[in-house]
Amino acid sequence: MESGSRHTVELMVRTTCGSCARVAEQITPVVEAAGCSLEVRNVDHDPELAVEYGDRVPVVVIDDEEFACWEVDDDELADELSR
Repeated sequence: MESGSRHTVELMVRTTCGSCARVAEQITPVVEAAGCSLEVRNVDHDPELAVEYGDRVPVVVIDDEEFACWEVDDDELADELSR
C-alpha cells in the first residue's frame, strides 16, 4: 500500500451481539487515529455475509482480509493500520 493511502476497515456484526458493540466502541478510536474510517456491516442484513460470517462475529476485516475474530488487540490493530 502506498504511503498516505488509507486502509479499508470493516467490522462484521450481528444485531443481537453484545461483543460486537463492545469491539466497535473499542476499535473506533484506534481506526480514527490511523486516519481510517470504520464501516460497521450487519451480517443479518446481507445474506452473503451471513453465510460467510454467521455467528463468528465480531470480525475485523482490513482491505478485504480477515484481521481478527471475537477479540481485537488494539496495539496489533494500530500496527497493522500503520503499514
